[in-house]
Amino acid sequence: MSTDTTNTGAPRARYRAMHARHLDQVLADRAGFDEAERRRSAAVAAVFPFRTNQYVVDELIDWSAVPEDPMYRLVFPQPGMLSPADLERMEQLIAEGADDTRVRMAANEIRWRLNPHPSGQTDENAPALDGVTLPGLQHKYAETMLVFPKQGQTCHAYCAYCFRWPQFIGEPELKIATDDVAAMTAYLAAHPEITSVLITGGDALIMNTAVLRRYIEPLLSIDSVESVRLGTKALSYWPYRVLSDPDSDDLLRLFAQVVTAGKQLALMAHYSHPVELSTDASRQAVARVNSTGAVIRAQAPLIRGVNDNAMAWAQMWRDLTRLSVVPYYMFVERDTGPQGYFAVPLARCWEIFRDAYAEVSGLARTVRGPVMSAHPGKVCVDGVTEIAGEKVFALRMLQARNPDLVGRPFFANYDPDAIWLTDLKPALGQATLLPGMEVS
Repeated sequence: MSTDTTNTGAPRARYRAMHARHLDQVLADRAGFDEAERRRSAAVAAVFPFRTNQYVVDELIDWSAVPEDPMYRLVFPQPGMLSPADLERMEQLIAEGADDTRVRMAANEIRWRLNPHPSGQTDENAPALDGVTLPGLQHKYAETMLVFPKQGQTCHAYCAYCFRWPQFIGEPELKIATDDVAAMTAYLAAHPEITSVLITGGDALIMNTAVLRRYIEPLLSIDSVESVRLGTKALSYWPYRVLSDPDSDDLLRLFAQVVTAGKQLALMAHYSHPVELSTDASRQAVARVNSTGAVIRAQAPLIRGVNDNAMAWAQMWRDLTRLSVVPYYMFVERDTGPQGYFAVPLARCWEIFRDAYAEVSGLARTVRGPVMSAHPGKVCVDGVTEIAGEKVFALRMLQARNPDLVGRPFFANYDPDAIWLTDLKPALGQATLLPGMEVS
C-alpha cells in the first residue's frame, strides 16, 4: 500500500480504489485464477457493483486461502451470486466481447428480478412535507429518520452481500439520494417525534468533512434531535479516514462538536469478521474516534461463507468490547440481490447467535440478534422452542412501522429451511403471525 508524508512527517496512507476494470489483473496476480475463473468473476461484477482498495487487498485478505478466505468472499464477486443460467448468459456476453449497451441491458434485466429495494424503501418509507415527497429521506420508524446525502452514495469498498447494492450500479432511477438540507431540517421541524437522524448510504464517511458538516451542523440546533448516527464501514475498509486523510483532524473536531452540543454521535460501524480488527490501523482508528466522545456501535449480517460460525462472532464481540465498541446487531441477510447465495437459514442463525452469546461476558451481551430488518420492522429470532407439542420459532418485534407492535412476542411454525420472514407461517392455530403486522 503506497504512502506519502504528512506535513508533520508522519506517514500517510494513500487511498487507491479498485473497480471492475482492475478485477482481472488482481485475480490473475494475487489469486492465480485462470481465464475461465476470472471471466466468471467478471460476469458477476457486471451485475453487482464491485469496488475495493489497496488496504483491503493488502491487509485483510489472506490470498493463500482464496477462494475460501472470508474477507475475499466478503468483498470479491462470487460465481454463486448469480443463478447458473444468469451466470452463463453474462459469461457468454463477456466472452464474445459484447458492447457495453448489451451487457448493461442484460445486467439490468437480472437486477430487476432481484428485489432491488426491499421493505418499502422507495415508496412506503419515503416521507412527504405539505404533500410533496422528499427524495433521499426515509421515515419508517417514528423516532428515526434516515438521510442519504447525494455525495455519500459510495463506499471505500463494497460488501458483496450489501442490501444497498442498487445505490452503486449507476442507474439513477434506483438511487436514493438528496442534497436538500433545507428540506431535511424542515421535515424535522414538522416532526418533533424524530429524536435520531441516521446519515447513511453508501457511507457517511466517504464524504469530505466540509460536505458532511453541511448535513450535521443544522441538526445541532434542533432540540428534538437527541442523536446523530453515521452509517459507515470506513473503520474496517479505510481506517485512515480518521487517522491520516488530509481532513481527518477536521473530521474528529466535527465529531467532538456534536458531543459538545449535547447530542450523542454514534458511528454505526459495520464489522463482519474479526480480521477487520486485526490491524494496528483499525485499532488506532477506533481509539481516535472514542477520544472525541463519540460512541461506536457494531453491526453486520450473518453471511454464509464469511462469518457463519459462532467462534468468529464471539471473537469479534470480545475484540470490540475490549476496544470500547458496543456490539449492537447481528442481522439476517436481507431479501434482495444475492440473498440466495449468502443467506443462512433462520434456525442456523439462531444457533450461531446463541453459541456465540454464550461465549462472551455481559458487557458484550448488548448485541441483539439474529434480526430481520423486514417490511413490518425489526424482527428478532429469540429462539426455537416447543409449545403444546408444536415446534415453533419464538420471535419479537424490536422496532415496527406500527409502534403498537414494538416489544410484542409472536410465534411461527418451525421451518428448518426458512431464511426470511415471508417464509414463515403462523403457529398455534393463529390466522396471522402477529395481529396488525403486514408481511410483504
